[in-house]
Amino acid sequence: MQLPHQAERGRVPPPLPTRPTGLRRLTPAMLPTARLADGFAGGDITPGQALAAFKAAAPFLGIGPRVAQAIDWLFRFTQPQDWQPGARPIVWPSAAMMSAELGITETQTKRLNRHLAELRLIVMRDSPNGKRYGHRDRSGRIIEAYGFDLSPIAQRIEEFRALAEAGREERAAVAKLRRRASIARASLRQTWETFREQEIDLPAPLRTAAQAASRGLKALDSSQRLKPAVEALEAIAVDARLALEMALAGASLEQTSISESVEMCPKGHADVPHITTTNQRLNPNKDTVIALKECSRADLPGRTAQTKPPARPERQDRGTSLKLTPDELVRLAPRLVPYLQQPSPSWPEIVDAADWLRHDLGVSKPLWGEACLAMGREQAAIALALVSAKPKGYFRSSPGGYFHGMVERARDGGLHLDRTIWGLRGASAHKN
Repeated sequence: MQLPHQAERGRVPPPLPTRPTGLRRLTPAMLPTARLADGFAGGDITPGQALAAFKAAAPFLGIGPRVAQAIDWLFRFTQPQDWQPGARPIVWPSAAMMSAELGITETQTKRLNRHLAELRLIVMRDSPNGKRYGHRDRSGRIIEAYGFDLSPIAQRIEEFRALAEAGREERAAVAKLRRRASIARASLRQTWETFREQEIDLPAPLRTAAQAASRGLKALDSSQRLKPAVEALEAIAVDARLALEMALAGASLEQTSISESVEMCPKGHADVPHITTTNQRLNPNKDTVIALKECSRADLPGRTAQTKPPARPERQDRGTSLKLTPDELVRLAPRLVPYLQQPSPSWPEIVDAADWLRHDLGVSKPLWGEACLAMGREQAAIALALVSAKPKGYFRSSPGGYFHGMVERARDGGLHLDRTIWGLRGASAHKN
């Protein structure tokens, strides 16, 4: 639309340019960077320190390799005196040099430079004609320079250092949680295999819960999100072990009760099938069942409705019954250490470590299950740890064979772990 005075003159002025010709386009993201650079006053910082802080924080800033490569290359042109008070770290390599070094086109180089400024890493100091150049005096100090101002990196050095430290701690925490998840999954696999070997039905709810807890762990990339998922998986692994122990104890109790009934009444009974053999592999210690003192028709299973199965006495399953602490056991049996998650473990952690240690000693899963039934989980772990503390050449056959003998003595009531513990204490005191 023409104004009246313009129409009278017969001409319309040209539209204003969108931006002044020859000047760099200024984006809103560049403004904070410019203010940051203006606060640079120099000080006790070297270009090597500034670059090292940036490169340490780069992986945790989401910065790509090309950006990191560009910053590393720009630092080749700066000198220590540029970072002293009263100076300013400006470098002025040409666009052609930068393009050739990074292997990109000049158009890509311009976009990269703008990206560096928006990331608050550099400030572009343009000359009146848009060229990059600089001059130094005889001492090497910059007299005049136009190009890349690296002072924002110096201003952010403490931020970079803190970010790198937090990133390293987070990475270590995630790695530790993933190791815990691997241990929990391995424990579950061991438990499922033992269920199958003992021909015991797998608990479907536990299996489903384990699969659900394990699913999606790889997608979790932060310790805050990963920790509850790992703890849930570990809890399921503990529940699975307890379910296995209960299943093994129940099967062994039934087998032992039938066997003792047949032994006391060799002729059997009309209402009870005659049994001559039984699987003794999983028989627990003698105190797990009440032996039948006499044989009569009223005492046999299925004879009377009032008959109840013998009650199973409560087992003392605490390692402390041997006047031994977990810490002392670790000192006496240092081969447990690689399988412990913390220096001062609890008894459940000792049991889990022993379950891993048994692989090194050649102790099979069925034998480990028999030991837990005969001694209790914690005393079985103590016995296994004591075997691992024996010197080389002590065993006639193998550590696994020696441990099998300990299990047999435990069934007969002839195993005295306290004597072995006192012997190791004396040997340890003699060494010290």
